[in-house]
Amino acid sequence: MDIRFLGGAGEVGRSAILINDRLLLDYGMKSGNPPQFPGDAAPDAIVVSHGHLDHVGAIPSLLSGDARPAIHWTPPTRELALTLARDTLKLHGGTMQCPFTETDVQRVTQVSKTHGYRETFEVAGHEVTFFDAGHIPGSAHVLVDDGETRLLYTADFHTEDQQLVSKTTARPDADVVICESTYSDVEHEDRPRVEERFVESVERTLWEGGTVVIPAFAIGRTQEMLLLCERQEIPCYVDGMGKQITKMLLRHPEFVRDADALRRAKSHARFVTGRDGQRRRIAEQNTAIITTSGMLHGGPAMTYVPAIRAHPTNKIAMTGYQVEGTPGRELLETGSAEIDGRVMPVSAQVEQYDFSAHADRNGVRAFLESYEDTRVLVNHGDRCEAFAEELRADGYDAAAPELGARLEL
Repeated sequence: MDIRFLGGAGEVGRSAILINDRLLLDYGMKSGNPPQFPGDAAPDAIVVSHGHLDHVGAIPSLLSGDARPAIHWTPPTRELALTLARDTLKLHGGTMQCPFTETDVQRVTQVSKTHGYRETFEVAGHEVTFFDAGHIPGSAHVLVDDGETRLLYTADFHTEDQQLVSKTTARPDADVVICESTYSDVEHEDRPRVEERFVESVERTLWEGGTVVIPAFAIGRTQEMLLLCERQEIPCYVDGMGKQITKMLLRHPEFVRDADALRRAKSHARFVTGRDGQRRRIAEQNTAIITTSGMLHGGPAMTYVPAIRAHPTNKIAMTGYQVEGTPGRELLETGSAEIDGRVMPVSAQVEQYDFSAHADRNGVRAFLESYEDTRVLVNHGDRCEAFAEELRADGYDAAAPELGARLEL
């Protein structure tokens, strides 16, 4: 088996791995100004692990010109990828920040083929099977068999239950494992304890008469917060792309942990349908507001945060990792943030909660215990080589391929 790392090696973002020059695993983009894309590829077919921008963001660009490779994914991943592609077009269409056109996005629907978990299918001379990765709805470990070598591409995964999805339990036999390492040096706080602290904090602010703005990623995190609020009977609004994603996930109930609970959470929340005038009125209410963007670089949060920032009774509860250079990170570190071109001091309380959908150090190590006699290739992390070195010290055959590397297995 020949493996080329076109992206995602030694970095988080633009994941892309080419197998035997024919089968492409993921084709994402790395957010930034300007964004970064993987190396060029002209595969016979594409297999996609899950619907996050760093894994699907550049896929429509593979359908430009005469190229028409089939795209294989789970049903939620297909819908998430199309939603993100249209959002990218809306934000950056016609610029260097968007590598595809509306026509390319339309072609995605023409070549799309969906599969469930544990349903083996044949593609570009390989047998492929998806296994539930426990990351977001529809996320998959990808097992690829070319007749000589069985490769397990973990993609992003979690080894603890979340409100929205159950943890991964799949450990298929493999000769080689390409393993994500996003949090290979971090130990997450116990998830029930994080949820308990979050709920106590939100309830206290509401009891004191304040408003809580909860910036959240549209995919996964918004629904996680909705489920928590419904379970604890916390009054809440939801705004931004998370509304659309929540409705979409309810069309695929078999890919969430408890579809009835998600339906109740949707009914419990009030979905914002108006514009900034309505948003400013909502911000004056004694309520929780779950809204995109999760890192404060766009979306309805640009209205809610300025509206509540001046009063110390109010609160901004950050629920996701804040990338360096984003307004969310700036707010956590300095107490002010640049919103719509203006630096705004924030008197409202600002808190950060670790609701990560990735396995932490202990989770990754526990997962890899099933592969002690298997070759492990570490990717999707900021310290891939350091983690590979730790694994080697413990007896693993581990390496961290560099960007552009080509391996013959």
